[in-house]
Amino acid sequence: MSAMDYDNDELIFLDDDGSVEEQPLLGKDWNILIVDDDEEIHTVTRLALSDLIVNDRKLNFIHAYSAKQAKEKLHEHGNSIAIILLDVVMETDDAGFDVVKYIREDMKLFEPRIILRTGQPGYAPEEQVIKVYDINDYKTKTELTRAKLLTTIISSLRSYQQIITISQSRTGLEKIITSSANLFEEHSVKEFCEGVVTQISSLIGLDSEGLLCARAGSLLDRDDEQVYVLGAAGEYAKFINHPVVDVRNSEIEENVSRCLRLKKHIFESTCTVLFISRAGFEAAVYVRQTHEISELDKNLLEVFLSSISVGYENVNLFHELRNAAFRDWLTRLPNRNEFINMLDKPHLFAGTNYSVALIDVNHFSDINDGLGQEVGNELLRAISDRFHSSLDTKVQKGRIGADVFGLIGPDELVCPKSINKIFQSSFQVGDHTLPVNVTIGLCKLDNKRQIGIEILKRSNIALNRAKKNLTDNFEYYAKDIEDQTTWRLDMIRQLRSDFAARKLQLWFQPQVDLLSEKVVGMEGLLRWPDGEGGYISPAVFVPLAEYSGLIVDIGEWVLEESCRRLQQLKDKGFGHLRVAVNISIPQFRDRLFVEKVKQALSKSNCEPSLLELEITESVVMDEPQIVIDALRSLKEFGIQIAIDDFGTGFSSMSYLQQLPLDRLKVDRSFVKDIKPGASAVLAETIVTLGNKLGLLTIAEGVEKREQASYMIKLGCDEAQGYLYAKPMPFDALLTFLEAHD
Repeated sequence: MSAMDYDNDELIFLDDDGSVEEQPLLGKDWNILIVDDDEEIHTVTRLALSDLIVNDRKLNFIHAYSAKQAKEKLHEHGNSIAIILLDVVMETDDAGFDVVKYIREDMKLFEPRIILRTGQPGYAPEEQVIKVYDINDYKTKTELTRAKLLTTIISSLRSYQQIITISQSRTGLEKIITSSANLFEEHSVKEFCEGVVTQISSLIGLDSEGLLCARAGSLLDRDDEQVYVLGAAGEYAKFINHPVVDVRNSEIEENVSRCLRLKKHIFESTCTVLFISRAGFEAAVYVRQTHEISELDKNLLEVFLSSISVGYENVNLFHELRNAAFRDWLTRLPNRNEFINMLDKPHLFAGTNYSVALIDVNHFSDINDGLGQEVGNELLRAISDRFHSSLDTKVQKGRIGADVFGLIGPDELVCPKSINKIFQSSFQVGDHTLPVNVTIGLCKLDNKRQIGIEILKRSNIALNRAKKNLTDNFEYYAKDIEDQTTWRLDMIRQLRSDFAARKLQLWFQPQVDLLSEKVVGMEGLLRWPDGEGGYISPAVFVPLAEYSGLIVDIGEWVLEESCRRLQQLKDKGFGHLRVAVNISIPQFRDRLFVEKVKQALSKSNCEPSLLELEITESVVMDEPQIVIDALRSLKEFGIQIAIDDFGTGFSSMSYLQQLPLDRLKVDRSFVKDIKPGASAVLAETIVTLGNKLGLLTIAEGVEKREQASYMIKLGCDEAQGYLYAKPMPFDALLTFLEAHD
């Protein structure tokens, strides 16, 4: 029955069985809210309008009997209500006006059309109420005959539909514009596609009920060619990012598939499927419809789609750019940049018991070198897959570096026990079964806003500490670890600065012949002033110099300074004295080391035999062949070689025999053991070994006369220590030599 069937004021009642003839309807029902405290009004209204059909949609009645009940129904049904038939006088004389104000001001519902009704003739609302609150019509109940009621309802529904269309259009455009302005945001594709669906629906005068689908697994980090729902509105919104088969609607699935296959629009009586294509990026927009689309609307859609296809291409391109910037290409996990972004806002997902873990795959380079890079890549993908299958979705995952993964999650999941369990079983990679061991650095989080790069740095500090842990494969970050690291970096920075400013000094400690106690040489000892009248211990700064690589430059300067001082000693009449200089392993690794030593001697015109290079046992054992080859070359040039701190390391006698040595230095710890009435077995053994190898021996740390006497008795040749002289600057050395000449 249409509006034209109502040409008199008689009410049309239902048949006795309460049934009406069923008609095929394509749209949803129009929701009509009747608010009146008179039960009879509800009944009469319902009977008068029960079989009205507007745009192939029936009416559905919602009943409220008071202003309070009306508000409850409004909250329950919200924007789905098209028309409100509202009684003015209910609990109070202006209860209806209160509901109007509540709808427009409090609930911000501007689409539903409001028709005020009153049973009191002559009672009219204030003109201001009509103007301010957007009321469609005002009637007394007596003048609302069936024909007038139908006319009012139909015109109000048309008005409502127009408002909804405008609202949808605005919403669709807002979504498209917002997503276009924020293409680097994770949700940009979803927002854009939702906007397209909403905008198309509004263009052809339909409710927002549709979805946009594409073979776009890459947009969702999926490695398949399934058709996915990228954006949707209405009841389909819950299927966003799901395969279209999950909608479980054969009509949708078949029509979308046909559209993508045929690459053209499909217009059916119940739906329209529009084809979008631009630069290889294709999509199908499915819209459910309730009426035939006109040729004018089809032309309008063509124009709209030609414009929107450019936007769809941009969305895809920007998503690819975003993936390149924030996704690891191999594992599809967030990369280091994105992991830092996640750490920047742990308060969005983390509680008070959350941790970050960095997981380093041990000896990964051996797999790449031995089995090939493709096997290495497959292993990394297998590790990523196992993280996904073994860890709860609460755990955020990322690939931080070549063989380093990151996890963020609850303490009970991101912990050494849980992570080690993941790597208990081997990984099957092609034809290879690969056991994997890892090292783990962890840092506890709180739910406060922190700087992501700082959290990553702390986790990395813990990882580096874990690599040095001899008992466990993990380490938790602690503030004192960072304090030590900061101190070390500050010291290295200061050392580098002071060395560049030539603030380091080379002091000398005389070495004497044990029998005559005449000075036969000196050991050059590096000193670093602390700027406050004291000196920083070599035991502190030498390892820092070696760690930073600065020892190579410092060592070169020490050699040049020693040779320069040898020349000055010669000019002062002490040309027979030698200078001993310590050499570290980083210096031996310098391919120009041998040439630098020779150049230092040549530059100062020094006799090579007056320069003695001291090496420790650990240096020899670290890179034996490099050290032996360099020392042999220098020995042939005439330079003397000594083993320092002999007996404190773990020497190999075979290497000792290969070294071109001149002296063995007995470590001070063995000399200290010498006491009246007691024997020093180790000191005796070293001196005896030196004599048998034809080497001179020199005792370090001689502080007492009985120590010197005992070393003479053992057959030791030379000594240095506080008994004879302390280390001193060069000017003080000259004064000392002149006094003991």
